[in-house]
Amino acid sequence: MAFPVEIDPKAAEEIGRLIERKGKPGSFLRIGVKGGGCSGLEYMMRLDETLRDNDMVLDVGGYRVVCDPKSATFLAGSRLVWTGNLMQGGYAFENPNAKRSCGCGVSFTPK
Repeated sequence: MAFPVEIDPKAAEEIGRLIERKGKPGSFLRIGVKGGGCSGLEYMMRLDETLRDNDMVLDVGGYRVVCDPKSATFLAGSRLVWTGNLMQGGYAFENPNAKRSCGCGVSFTPK
């Protein structure tokens, strides 16, 4: 299975900066979804250092972005972009699987 999320070039650049600034050696960006938020599912992004056996890995400019298979179902066909908006940490998901999203863009209801 292909990596579920396309990473916009500006977002890729910012991911590299984030890992360089806050990561430890071997760190990568883990993206996914979890239950919660005001719309049912909440986007999740965090630095991590532990790969799981079934993780999907994408190399983005020499940095790794990782997603678990369950989250990949909800993120398939999405695009991660850099908005510069501090309310969302500067990143936003453009997700075709979202029936609706909350006003702040942190959570969504799947189709």
